Order: sequence, then structure tokens, then C-alpha cells
Amino acid sequence: MYETILYEVTGGVARITLNRPDKFNAFTQKMLLEITEAFKAAGKDSAVRCIVLTGSGKAFNAGQDLTEYGGHDIDFGGVIRTSYNPMVMQMHQTEKPIIAAVNGVAAGAGMSLALACDIRLVSDKAVLANAFVNIGLVPDSGGCYYLPRIVGIGKALELAMSGERISADEALRIGMVNQVIPHAEFDEAVTAYANKLAALPTKAIGLIKRAMYKGLHMTLEDTLEYEAYSQAIAGHTEDFKEGTTAFIEKRAPEFKGK
Repeated sequence: MYETILYEVTGGVARITLNRPDKFNAFTQKMLLEITEAFKAAGKDSAVRCIVLTGSGKAFNAGQDLTEYGGHDIDFGGVIRTSYNPMVMQMHQTEKPIIAAVNGVAAGAGMSLALACDIRLVSDKAVLANAFVNIGLVPDSGGCYYLPRIVGIGKALELAMSGERISADEALRIGMVNQVIPHAEFDEAVTAYANKLAALPTKAIGLIKRAMYKGLHMTLEDTLEYEAYSQAIAGHTEDFKEGTTAFIEKRAPEFKGK
């Protein structure tokens, strides 16, 4: 079905693997389209309750494959608007938890891709770099949106202006990633984390994701109202009924994602 990525669903978890290992999984137009389509498919599939995004081989994603353009002038604005932006917006609007399993280098738009995910689990061998400035460009693919919101404006400006590579441990220290995992245990730990999220009430998680992102742009008053709106929806789900019943019966809940 796909040429540049792998897509599989196992036990409620959709796994999207960037699959150009010989090119460090660098983006091509084909890959950008396929990633967008894969997230769209996962979002529509009721069997999918968590999404993992990772890379094959030694890298997560090294950014744009500049050789795709053969040295010709590039309409960067056009490429970003028609290929990168739809991918980021599809991820943002997918109301299921998205885990970036950063198995290796994440540079340029590859780092932005990881930031666009909801949770970042990182191998201790991974390196991240906001490398745009090193070739005279500006962070894109949501990099100017997510990075300052995750690490704060001061640190975001430092990383974007310097283009320096940072280690997994440093990324954890500044709050850019959620966990650093020994490389030998990485796949097993990511699978366990994804399975844990997939077993939770999916509708509630989708509402949490939507409300928190909206809250970044709203007043306290508007956020309080949106919380009430979201809670009214969550309170009518089957998972809420199961959660409260399990609490009363003093047993572990069995959520169905409905």
C-alpha cells in the first residue's frame, strides 16, 4: 500500500515507520503524502487507540531529502504549504494519542515531526537538532509553534538560532522529551507504553488533546467553558460508565474506547 513507510495495526496500536533507512528516513514528497494518509487512516479506524511514529534503521528522520530536487531552485513556501503543513495539521487533528518513538537522529523537519507528536520517547542514542539555521533556513513543519510551547521561548530561540545538536539526556532535562530509554530496551518499552495508552478511554484522551491545544490560545474563562463542554461529552461515553462502575466495584476498568 505504501512505498516509503510501513503501516501496521496490532492490538489497538497503529505503528507508522518511516522506511528510507539508506537516506536516514529523510522526507520526500511521496513520504509526506503517505504519512498524512497513514495518520488519516489511523484516525478513522475505530480499532486504533494509539499511534506510534518511528523510523527504520539508525535514524528517526533527518529532515528534507534535498537531493530530490536535483539542484533546482525550490519553492520552499509552496512545498511547505502543500506537503508539510497538511501532514502536521492531520496529526494535530487526530484525536488519538501519538507517540514519537525517536530511535535515532531527528534533525530539521524531523525534529519538528517529533515535536508535533503528543509524547516523545527517545532512545539514549538519539540526537536532536533544530538544524534549519545551519543552511540558512527557518524552522518549519510546526517547529515555531511547538518548540516554544514545549521548552519556553528563551530556550526555543537558543536552539533555533544556534542549530546545535542536543543529546537525549539534555532534551529530557529541558522538557523537550518525556522519557529517555536505553537503546537495547527501546522497542519493548515503546510497545509497553503504547499498549498502556491504547487500553485507556480513547474518547477522553481525544477530548483532552483537543482541549489542551485549544487552551493554548484561549482565556481562562473560555478554557473553563470548553472544559465544561468537553466534560459533558465525556460524561456520556461508555468508558465513563465503565470507569465509574469499576470504581464502585473496586476492580480494574476495561475500557473499550467508546
